[in-house]
This record gives sequence, structure tokens and C-alpha cells, in this order.
Amino acid sequence: MENKDLISAKHTIDKEVEALRIMEDSLNQNLTRALDLMQKTEGRVIVTGMGKSGHVGSKIAATLASTGTPSFFVHPGEASHGDLGMITTKDCVLAISNSGETRELSDIIIYCKRYSIPLIAMTKNPDSALGKAGDILLQLPDDGEACPLGLAPTSSTTATMVFGDILAIALLERRGFSKTDFKQRHPGGKLGAFLQKVSDIMHKGDEIPLISENAPMPDAILVMTAKMLGCVGALDDQGNLIGIITDGDLRRYMDGSIMTKKVKDVMTVHPKSIPADTMVAEALNIMNNTGKGITQLFVIDGQKPVGIVHMHDCLKAGVA
Repeated sequence: MENKDLISAKHTIDKEVEALRIMEDSLNQNLTRALDLMQKTEGRVIVTGMGKSGHVGSKIAATLASTGTPSFFVHPGEASHGDLGMITTKDCVLAISNSGETRELSDIIIYCKRYSIPLIAMTKNPDSALGKAGDILLQLPDDGEACPLGLAPTSSTTATMVFGDILAIALLERRGFSKTDFKQRHPGGKLGAFLQKVSDIMHKGDEIPLISENAPMPDAILVMTAKMLGCVGALDDQGNLIGIITDGDLRRYMDGSIMTKKVKDVMTVHPKSIPADTMVAEALNIMNNTGKGITQLFVIDGQKPVGIVHMHDCLKAGVA
């Protein structure tokens, strides 16, 4: 006999997925109209809602802001006590209410009408006060809640959250929002670390260990020792990177004969290299999965070395 908790869990999932399917089937041109409005808004997308709709609205505003659409959340209760001044005529408002009859939204609705501020209504009831007041209606599914009492916001809040994601992702795609743009809005924490490029952490200029392929090995060893990155890059007469010598290469010449050789006699040709816009996480993956593993990568522009990144640099950046 199946565990009652598992039965309950599966019922909740099924009920919420059903609500999303209904919403999917009901999508119409109002979505495009809302996206057009949000994209052309000169100010910000102001998200508002009360109770659970407000909690979801805060998340929607945060997602919009982090994906290229300036946005913030205004609490309808605070709006009635001065925060209406945060909403300007250059903004648009996304008001959320499952029933569409949330009393606390009335002052914001009146304010939008008074100052001709575009209002997007997100509600299940097009005939509600909010549904009728909205310039554009984004209709939520009217399929009840997963809650067996039919009271706790469950399916409705899931649908609202997903509708917010639909708006954010569509606007992201419209704007051509890139990983670089995303990183600029997420500089901290693990996410920021993974979105860093090697150009952000690489050693450059005089810190790069480089030497001519025709130089004697004693000179190469001096460069390796001074730069302390465990390698030296070999350059041809045009300044192109053509080889690398690592600490491991030196250990293979323990008989001392290396001191009589030139760089080109010892170097490994065609060293692994990466462009400057490579993500740090990708650079670390290359190091870990190249043969026996390597601990440094030269960063090149064309064939010219512009930097070098060591595995320790990646780890210090928080990518592990």
C-alpha cells in the first residue's frame, strides 16, 4: 500500500501541473502586448500584490531586475501611506491578485488611472475590479487550489510564479541579455564566481612567463622561477605562442643535460590555450580533463599570449 504522504505529494504535483497546463493553453496575444509594454517602458516595471501574491510579486520583481528589466516591488499597504510617490509616469505597473478583488490594491489602481500609468492586471477573474481596470489582462488559471480545503494559495501561486518567469525569460530573450550582463548583476557568491571570465582573474603584462624559443634553458629556468607560475611560454620570432615548458619537463632532465639545451629542444609544442572570454569554470574543467591534468593555461588573442591563468587562480575565485 502506497504511503499516504506520497499520495498527497503526487496529488499536489498533479494539481499544480494541471493548473500550468490550463494556463499554457490559455496564453494569447495579451502576453505579447504586455511584453511590448514592459520592453518599451522608459522607467521601471512596478510589481505589486498583497499576501501570497505579494510574496510571489517580490520574487518576480527581483527576477526581472536581475535579467535586464529594471523593476522593484511596491507593497500596496505602504503605497497608501506615501509609497505611491515611488511610481512615476514613465513606469508601468504589474498588479497581481488571484481573485482580482484585493481591497489594498485600490489606491494603486486609482493612482494609475489618474496619471495614465499603464496597468497590467494578473488575475484569474477578468470580470473583477482589477481585471476590468487593467489595460492588459494576463489571466491566471481558475482551477482551484491543490490544498484539499481549497483555501491555501498553492496552485494559484505556482501559476503566478511561472507567469512571472515567462515574462522575465521572454524579455531576456528580446533584449539579447548575455552571460556577461547576468554576471554584472550577480557579482557575489557562487553564481558570480562561475560567471567570471578568465580575463577577470588572469595574470597579464609582465606577470606572464614568456621567452624566445631560441633562448638557452638557463634563461628559461630563471623566468619560471621569477614568475612562480610553474611554467614558461615559448614564443617564435613573431611573438606567437608555440610551446610551453613546465616544472614537469624540468624533472625529466635530472641528469643536468637540460642546461646545454635551448627552449625549443625541451618545450611541448601546441600548448593548451583559451581566449580571454572563456568562463573561469570552463577553464578549470579544461585543466582537470586534459590528459593527466594541467595546472595552467595561456590566454591568447589570435596566437599572441595576453595572459595566463593558474588552477589556484580559479580556486581562489571560488570555482571548485
